[in-house]
Amino acid sequence: MKDFAFGKENFLIIAVAVILIVIGFALMSGGGSPDGVSFNPGIFSPRRIVIAPLVTVLGFALVVVGILKKPKDIPENDIPEVESGAMKKPVQKSKYKK
Repeated sequence: MKDFAFGKENFLIIAVAVILIVIGFALMSGGGSPDGVSFNPGIFSPRRIVIAPLVTVLGFALVVVGILKKPKDIPENDIPEVESGAMKKPVQKSKYKK
C-alpha cells in the first residue's frame, strides 16, 4: 500500500467538493448584455446572487471537511502521534567526573 496523506474516502469527498465548486461557478456565469452596452437585469437573478454562491461556499467547506477528516482505511498504528510537551533533548555525558 502506498503512503498517502489521505484515504480513499477523503479523496472522494474532495472530488465531490470540486464538482460542487465548478457547478457553483457555472451557475454564476452568463447574464451579459447582447450588445455589450445595454443593461441586462438577468445579472441579479436569484440563481446568480443566492443559489450559486451558496453552492460554491458549500463546495469549499466540503474541501475543508475532506482535508480534516481522519482517514478510516489507514491503520491506527501507522498514524504517528505527537508527544505532549517540548522535544526531549539528548542527554550528554559530562567530561568531568564527580
